[in-house]
Amino acid sequence: MKPFRERNSVIIGLIGLTIIAAMMLGAFRADRLPIIGSGDVYHAEFAEIGSLKTGNEVRVAGVSVGKVQDIELDGNKVRVTFKIDKGTRFGPQTGADIRIRTLLGAEFLALTPEGKGQLAKGSTIPLARTVAPYDVVQAFSDLSRTTDQLDIPQLSEALTTLGEISAQTPEEFRGAIKGVSDLSRNLAARDEQINTLLVNLKKVSSVLNSRNDQLVTLFKDADTLFQAISARRDSIHRLLVSTQTISAQLRGLVKDTKSDLLPALKQLDTVTDMLRKNEASIDEALRVYPGFTTVFANALGTGPWFDTYLGGLTSLSGLGEQLTDALTPKVATP
Repeated sequence: MKPFRERNSVIIGLIGLTIIAAMMLGAFRADRLPIIGSGDVYHAEFAEIGSLKTGNEVRVAGVSVGKVQDIELDGNKVRVTFKIDKGTRFGPQTGADIRIRTLLGAEFLALTPEGKGQLAKGSTIPLARTVAPYDVVQAFSDLSRTTDQLDIPQLSEALTTLGEISAQTPEEFRGAIKGVSDLSRNLAARDEQINTLLVNLKKVSSVLNSRNDQLVTLFKDADTLFQAISARRDSIHRLLVSTQTISAQLRGLVKDTKSDLLPALKQLDTVTDMLRKNEASIDEALRVYPGFTTVFANALGTGPWFDTYLGGLTSLSGLGEQLTDALTPKVATP
């Protein structure tokens, strides 16, 4: 067998990467592994699911026993797939309903155990044994329709008659009936106001129902806004931390270079004072310089430059050779 270091490093690297990828995949899918992610899968059919999402809890008698795994549309109904922890007992007639978990509308799947024995693995709870989530708009509409069908005068008359009949009854019962009679009279006296309230309530429910898509969009936009604010908060926090770090580094830099910066700043102050004292002379020089250069170029130049001729000056190109000859030792001629 070859020693490990003599083997092909490329093949070893590929095998190592494959093992790491398999371990990462197993970590992300641990809940679906045969041993680690044990549990039984069931299905339930609903007319609608409200805001139920994958990952929401499944509860039995208020105790969390699983998670919702998948939600899919199956014709005119919704099929919800969920996994239950092993050892959870519920009969073959078990029902399911979707309930509200928080004030913000988060929901969970509640199971109501019914029947003897155990529901078979992979079974589907039919639509007849499931209850859709509570719909406020529909409830208001039903209340309005039911109240419209009440005969308020007849109800008032019936309650009044009941009060008269109970005149010979014991005092405690008579007091209760009197309270009911007073309630009926109040209802009858405010019949028109109650009808107006219910009509307006029906209008409100209709408006909410017609604006359902807009309300959903509004809530989604609000969620996006909160996420953006949270992201900006993190950015501002990082900026403040970086600013604090830079400030500490600058304080250290100033402390380390204080002895060198102080003399340099003093010299800079001296130069600045000298320039300030000679400011008028510098301004005057800058003012007369253009005229001087123009006159000088016109008098001595042959183009847009300065040139002059000095007679008897040795050529610079031969100056090096002349200096070399002068410095080289020579034998004197007799």
